[in-house]
Amino acid sequence: MRPLCRRLYGAALAAALIASSLVLASPSRAEEVVAYAGKERAGTVVVRTGERRLYLVIGKGQAIRYTVGVGKPGKQWSGRSRIVRKMLKPAFAPPREVKRDIPSLPDYIAGGRPNNPLGAAALLLAHGQYAIHGTNRPGSVGGFVSYGCIRMYNSDVLSLYRRVGVGTPVVVTN
Repeated sequence: MRPLCRRLYGAALAAALIASSLVLASPSRAEEVVAYAGKERAGTVVVRTGERRLYLVIGKGQAIRYTVGVGKPGKQWSGRSRIVRKMLKPAFAPPREVKRDIPSLPDYIAGGRPNNPLGAAALLLAHGQYAIHGTNRPGSVGGFVSYGCIRMYNSDVLSLYRRVGVGTPVVVTN
C-alpha cells in the first residue's frame, strides 16, 4: 500500500496515538462562511499555514473557513496541487520518515481504528506526498503538528469531502 502522506506526524504525537486507545469526540463543526478577498476561483481550496486555516472559495467574495493543523516548523510546504483521490475511513501505512522516527508504529493501521491518524476521511493530493485528512486527536487541530499534511476535525473533513471532487485545485501558502 502506498503511504498517504510522506510527512505526517512527529515522534511525540505518533507515540501518543499508539499508546492511546480512546477515540476523542470531535467538537462540532468549526466551519464558517467568511468574507474572502483572494484571487482564486470558486471551488479552490486554499490553505494558509501561518493562519492555520483552510478556505474553500465559494465565490462572490466568500469562502468557507475551517481551522486546521499544519506542518511543524521545517515540515511545512507551499505550492499548488490538486485532489487526486478521496477516501472514507482510509487505512494508514506510515511513510518511511515517520517509521524511522517512531519505529514502534505499526506498519499498517486499518481505517476506522481509533489509533488511525487519518481519521474519518482523506483527500490525497497530487504526487502522493500529502493529504488533507481528519484526525482522532482533535486537540491537535489548530497547531503546527504534522509532517506536512493538513489536519482537520473529523466533522470538518467530512463536510469538505462532500463539497469537493477529484481534480479540485489546492493552493498552500505561508
